[in-house]
Amino acid sequence: MTPHVALDPALFASLDPPRLAGGRCGRCDTTVFPVARSCPRCSSGEMATVALPGHGTVWTSTVQGFEPKPPYAAPPGGFRPYAVGYVDLGSLLVESLLVGEPAALDIGLPVRLTLIPAGSTGEVTYAFEPVGEFEPVGEGEGT
Repeated sequence: MTPHVALDPALFASLDPPRLAGGRCGRCDTTVFPVARSCPRCSSGEMATVALPGHGTVWTSTVQGFEPKPPYAAPPGGFRPYAVGYVDLGSLLVESLLVGEPAALDIGLPVRLTLIPAGSTGEVTYAFEPVGEFEPVGEGEGT
């Protein structure tokens, strides 16, 4: 298996398994994504990089129904509408592409972090996809 290369390595704590890198404030315990130099809540510069949970729930979503502006490059076959939304990871909300049938991405739907191709360069980025019917979600599941 070929190792993945991140489109933006700063977004990831790891690629195998996929985990996003967040920042946690040492003063007020606020967690942010992506990592920031200072805390948006208390302005402290005591930010530590942490691996964010790999599972969460859809907080809200919508459908991107029109082609984005450049530098967006449509995939082979042309633009197709896609879902975007916020995923609740417990300590924060993360904005993300949502993989799956947009009409089925209900609020509260359990999702997991996954890697998806980023254009035609062979690099990957992140998205969240629905969790399989029998796959448990929670802190004890490698999050």
